[in-house]
Amino acid sequence: MSRKRLLILAHTPSRNTRLLRDAALAGAREIDGVETIVRAPLEATPLDALAADAIILGTTENLGYMSGALKDFFDRSYYPCLERTQGRPYALYIRAGNDGAGARRSVESVTTGLRWRSVQEPLILRGEWREEFVDAARELAMAMAAGLEAGVF
Repeated sequence: MSRKRLLILAHTPSRNTRLLRDAALAGAREIDGVETIVRAPLEATPLDALAADAIILGTTENLGYMSGALKDFFDRSYYPCLERTQGRPYALYIRAGNDGAGARRSVESVTTGLRWRSVQEPLILRGEWREEFVDAARELAMAMAAGLEAGVF
C-alpha cells in the first residue's frame, strides 16, 4: 500500500506563523503512513495540489481576507486543479488578529468552487498570540494525517 501524501500549504510571514506551520508539520509526521510535504503558497504549483491526497491550508488574516500569497496560489492553480481535485479533503487554520471571518469566507469561496471537501472545522486562532495556538495547529494536522492514513477521507 502506498503512503498517502498530505500537503501543508502555509503562508508564514512571521515567527509565530512559522511556529504554527512547524507544529502542523510535527503533528502530521506523528502518523507513519502519511508523507507530509510543506510548501509556501508563492512557491507551490498546481502539481503540488494535484499530487496531494489531502491539503492543510494555513493563512493569515489580511485586511479581512486570506493572505495575498494564498490567493496567488489559488489564482495560479484554480483551473489546473478544477476538474482533477474535486472532493479533495482539506483543513484550514487562520492566524487572525480580528475575528477571522472574512479570511475564512474567502478561502471557503475558492474551495467551494474547486469542490474540495472540508473535513474539520476551520481553526481560527484569534487575537493576541498565545502559546496554545501551537498545540492547536499540531492537533489539527495530526487529526488530518490520522484520518488520511485510516482512509476516513
